[in-house]
Amino acid sequence: MQQTALTLATETPDDWWEVEALFDLCFAPGRSALSSYRLREGVDPIGPLCLTARDAEGILAGAVRNWPVLVGGREAVLLGPISVHPTRQGEGVASLLMQRCLTDARDLGWLRLMLVGDIPYYRRFGFERLNAVIMPPPTNPDRVLGVALAEGAWQGVSGAVTSMRD
Repeated sequence: MQQTALTLATETPDDWWEVEALFDLCFAPGRSALSSYRLREGVDPIGPLCLTARDAEGILAGAVRNWPVLVGGREAVLLGPISVHPTRQGEGVASLLMQRCLTDARDLGWLRLMLVGDIPYYRRFGFERLNAVIMPPPTNPDRVLGVALAEGAWQGVSGAVTSMRD
């Protein structure tokens, strides 16, 4: 894995169009129809946890957004989307964004963070399958993962993931 000097920064309104274009490039058409997006509709992302990664020339290499959700009535961060430009794959960009999200979420007082993803990849960041957490369909339950940002933060937390607008 080649490590390149990148600058991580909080996403600004001026970054919006470029971040959206990156998400469109990296995800299939119709990405907004996924269950995760239904949880985000009408809810502002957690601003300090929306990050960009840019190279020395200011070119966007990757980005991540995070959203507040409820799991069985308890607050959690829903991470995603996270994406890396195809020309920057294998450089550790996603890992840098993920590590920064985990640190910043913990520093901001969040107790738990979740996402929908592949356990073989996310396990290295401390994620485990959340057996008692139910994402809206058609989410594969094997892909519902979480990490505790404080000791035991997921203990006793179960039920449906719902939007903060509900």
